[in-house]
Amino acid sequence: MENTALTHIHELLGAKMVPFAGYNMPVQYDGINIEHETVRNGVGVFDVSHMGEFYLKGENALALIQKVTSNDASLLSDGKVQYSCLPNADGGIVDDLLVYRITSEKYLLVVNASNIEKDWNWISQHNDLGVEMINSSNKISLLAIQGPDTVKALQSLTAIDLNEMKYYTFQIGTFAGVDNVIISATGYTGSGGFEIYFKNEDAEQIWNAVFKAGAEYEIKPIGLAARDTLRLEMGFCLYGNDIDDTTSPIEAGLGWITKFTKDFVNAEEIKKQKEDGVSKKLVAFELTEKGIPRHGYKIVNANGDHIGEVTSGTMSPSLKKAIGLGYVTKEFSKRDSKIFIQVRKKAIPAVVVRLPFYKG
Repeated sequence: MENTALTHIHELLGAKMVPFAGYNMPVQYDGINIEHETVRNGVGVFDVSHMGEFYLKGENALALIQKVTSNDASLLSDGKVQYSCLPNADGGIVDDLLVYRITSEKYLLVVNASNIEKDWNWISQHNDLGVEMINSSNKISLLAIQGPDTVKALQSLTAIDLNEMKYYTFQIGTFAGVDNVIISATGYTGSGGFEIYFKNEDAEQIWNAVFKAGAEYEIKPIGLAARDTLRLEMGFCLYGNDIDDTTSPIEAGLGWITKFTKDFVNAEEIKKQKEDGVSKKLVAFELTEKGIPRHGYKIVNANGDHIGEVTSGTMSPSLKKAIGLGYVTKEFSKRDSKIFIQVRKKAIPAVVVRLPFYKG
């Protein structure tokens, strides 16, 4: 089990630690609901240093990204970020990721922790363009500082005007006295904030500075459990749950990051899915009676026929109701469709709703 550069601090703070994607990670500190509300209403800090970072350099860096990702990275300019995915050869998804354009010949790809080796091998396999690839995953730490008070909590630590930074942009500058820090207006919570990338050796200095600067805003460390409830309230996909090697971007509702204005791995098959339609779709649902949906629970129709499966589910701390995502057959994918979640021996009624669950 690997540690992040901040694992010892989480342990000192009394975090409950669990193995996650090969890392020893904090799942919670004060409790999921408290941490969840901290991010929705104030500011919280996640250590997500387990994520993977690849640098792609050279005159063909963009060409390689265009080849392996579904979105159109040619639309990026310096300082812009794009959400995308890596389609596989069978119509599924190798991983979802963020693409950062640093310059026209230097990009940063941020991938999921559990897929670092898989993604590296997949991109390398398609790199017949002489692109220099650097896997910096073990050298970079990452903090996601999220919530409506984030700008106020962090502004004293940098000369960059955080208030002026637009969603899905980034800047590289000095932060908490450390140079060459990537400050990115991205996140996985739906409550605003930034993701901060820096070298492992600067992790403790930056962590301490962030908590000192944010003290008057009651900044708190947040674990992975609240990260999951926050992202689910927004309907953000989690790789391994809602998307994987067997689910296509079209089935997963990711047609908006799938651009057929360029060629990419398996583009023809995915385009055919978009044109012809798919037999199953990822939907959002709310339970209308008491119960909690969990990953792997069956979804059935009024007759008890199996029509799908829950991929993510929880009791929403913000909405005080049970919510979830799951794949269902196409006929039950329309908004307001009545479905049932098989919780043990009982079929709990639910209704298909539009995302996000949490409107802010």
